[in-house]
Amino acid sequence: MATGNLEQSLVLIKPDALKNSLTGYILSQFSEFHTGLRFAALKVVSVNLVLAEEHYAEHKGKFFYPPLLDYIRGYLHYPDDPRKRRVIAIVYQGPGAIKKIRDICGPTNPHDARVQRPGCIRALGTVVPVKDEEGKIIGDRVDNLIHASANPGDAEREIKLWFKPTDIPAIMRQYPTEINEEHYYYKDNIVYAEHRPGSFCFISPGDLVWKTDLEALRPAVAGKEAPLTVSAVVAKYLINKESESL
Repeated sequence: MATGNLEQSLVLIKPDALKNSLTGYILSQFSEFHTGLRFAALKVVSVNLVLAEEHYAEHKGKFFYPPLLDYIRGYLHYPDDPRKRRVIAIVYQGPGAIKKIRDICGPTNPHDARVQRPGCIRALGTVVPVKDEEGKIIGDRVDNLIHASANPGDAEREIKLWFKPTDIPAIMRQYPTEINEEHYYYKDNIVYAEHRPGSFCFISPGDLVWKTDLEALRPAVAGKEAPLTVSAVVAKYLINKESESL
């Protein structure tokens, strides 16, 4: 775990930021020269449904949940061009990283950001009406360009959701890892210890994995209650797989 004020945070540069060519601007706001923060990991992600649902699990059941999933997956900003549906996922590390990043991002709602923190990243975002099947406006969806972890607990959950340990240099990993000794296969949101038709092996003996993931997988394959959902463990292994059904 991180000690003192040396923290890590997940940052997602979302599809609306990419569409508006704001990537360079956003990265410049977090530059090491200005913030003292460093990259610990970075990847370009085609966000699958499992990953989107798990990332926004706290919002499940809310009226904006379905369009939120379409938003982070790029369907709203690139409805006709699947090649452009992507997110840039970054792990930043440094003293007080979480607060520094959230201060630079600004308030979640772009309207609030423009009033309270003019010049922050989210001040460039938009608020979009959400309509029901009959076309009636039922609320708003915020297209706020960027995601940043809210606290150390969220940062750990989110980093482990989006990144495997081997995506991060060993010297910059902040969470316990373990060498796996079993095979784990996945199909239709179920994990198996042996291959089943249509399943694929996502962890093999000798693989380095997050310790908390193994603590969830072991009871899961035995049919027992686990501290994490199968989706929370497997989502990162589905990143950039070619199946459109994921």
